[in-house]
Amino acid sequence: MTGLIARASSRLHGEVRLPGDKSISHRALIMGALAVGETRINGLLEGDDVMRTAAALRRLGAVVTRDGDGTWRVHGRGVGGFDEPETVLDLGNSGTGVRLLMGAVAGLPATTFFTGDASLRRRPMERVIRPLTEMGVQVLAREGGRLPLACTGPQVLLPLDYTLPVASAQVKSAILLAGIAAPGITTVIEPHPTRDHTETLLDQFGASVEIEEQADGGRRVSVTGEPELAAQPIRVPVDPSSAAFLAVAALLTPGSEVRLPGVGTNPLRFGLYEVLAEMGADIEIRSRQGPGEPVADLLVRSSELHGVTVPPEIAPRMIDEYPVLAVAAACARGTTVMNGLAELRVKESDRLAAVAGGLAACGVVVEEGEDRLVVHGNPGAVDGGTVIRSGLDHRIAMAFLVLGLASRDGIAIDDAATIATSFPDFAETLRTLGADITGHAE
Repeated sequence: MTGLIARASSRLHGEVRLPGDKSISHRALIMGALAVGETRINGLLEGDDVMRTAAALRRLGAVVTRDGDGTWRVHGRGVGGFDEPETVLDLGNSGTGVRLLMGAVAGLPATTFFTGDASLRRRPMERVIRPLTEMGVQVLAREGGRLPLACTGPQVLLPLDYTLPVASAQVKSAILLAGIAAPGITTVIEPHPTRDHTETLLDQFGASVEIEEQADGGRRVSVTGEPELAAQPIRVPVDPSSAAFLAVAALLTPGSEVRLPGVGTNPLRFGLYEVLAEMGADIEIRSRQGPGEPVADLLVRSSELHGVTVPPEIAPRMIDEYPVLAVAAACARGTTVMNGLAELRVKESDRLAAVAGGLAACGVVVEEGEDRLVVHGNPGAVDGGTVIRSGLDHRIAMAFLVLGLASRDGIAIDDAATIATSFPDFAETLRTLGADITGHAE
């Protein structure tokens, strides 16, 4: 395996082009495949996760192509119009892809087989299986609801009224995508608001979507089934989760000033930046006006950070950013307490354990609980000098490379290949800004 090593660098400076939002890219392709006509998508993330979703949609009968200028075209099949795939749909490392597609094929009265890589096959799918089964889908899976699995849709899918036991945008989206193939109204009640890209796109493509805020802080999201979705142009904003790694790298590297243009600022995805601001981060947000998802240009300057307490209710708005927040906390003055992190244990890896173990190996004092992490920061005192096992998790790999830029002795990751799932040019982008990142062979 070939990894990377990041060492303490001089200031990071400049403006860089960042990849499109991964969550929106998956959904844009799927919505295009469920619509009638040709959907044109600009800014699509061309990482491995999204490309797996594109390949799966082709096997379901949609025509998905890329123009030379980077525009993607999806000729859809309409709601309920997918073909039975002749081969297994292999989603690689993409939990988003497999969960959303399980919902999208729920109305297909045929059998669809799903699998993934070693990491994805360890991840539980029971949260999606349970509501889809209530809608009439037959699911055969390995013990614990794990891949490989087979989904067979009924002749008539049943609408559903479902309360999520845990806030999850992926589960909510799977149910809503299944719901448009069912007669009647399908409703999802979530305990805390999660990213709403699926609802936004359903509305944009012509579905009837109703959202009701609940007195307890949750939301009730309903979709009316059997709409005729009409193809729409989509511009995918920059992924705020990917931008987070460069933002934290700039915050931690003295003298840095980095411009990140066109970053998605959906309030249900922007929790990390709120926490960083509370920690003392100098991040200037220059909002743009336009249709679709809100975006802004971010100007990030190096800052002296201090510890904070992060409440559990913000977790759904920044669940993918905790690894890089922990890195920022390691270099902040004082103690940072992060609560409500149980969801991190069922990501591409057990991210809570991976972050805690990696930070400890780098000389950072941490306390790991069942659903919390306490990081005792010490600016300028992260030792490094170790190799971090990424565990096929792109966000763990990128987070510890960012920490390497602020360490005394550099930090290596064992396998850089997994980064391509969300940010194919991550290392080169950091080098463009002045970061010291080189190859590292095990």
